[in-house]
Amino acid sequence: MAKQTKVKAKPKAKKVVKKAKPKAAPKARKKTGLSQITYSVSAELQEIVKSKRLTRPQIVKQLWAYIKAHKCQDAKNKRMIVPDQTLSVVLGKKPVDMLKLAGLLNKHISK
Repeated sequence: MAKQTKVKAKPKAKKVVKKAKPKAAPKARKKTGLSQITYSVSAELQEIVKSKRLTRPQIVKQLWAYIKAHKCQDAKNKRMIVPDQTLSVVLGKKPVDMLKLAGLLNKHISK
């Protein structure tokens, strides 16, 4: 008769339960210098943004609100802005790529 060798069963590994660490409160974003400076807005741009002095991010936000409200985006290519009569005074008469909006605003804002 052949000897049967007993194989010892390996002990089951204990599950390690990690305790959840308390989440840190979200840090407030640091404001950059550009977002804190208020700029004077030209008369042409005032018709669109409805204010005399705004920060640059506020100007861009108001400009986009105007563009969307007056449906000045191209239907097929949403990146292109097709200016209406009021917006053409600020941006020019030709369609403009949305990434060039900030550069075109430089002529209409001052410190």
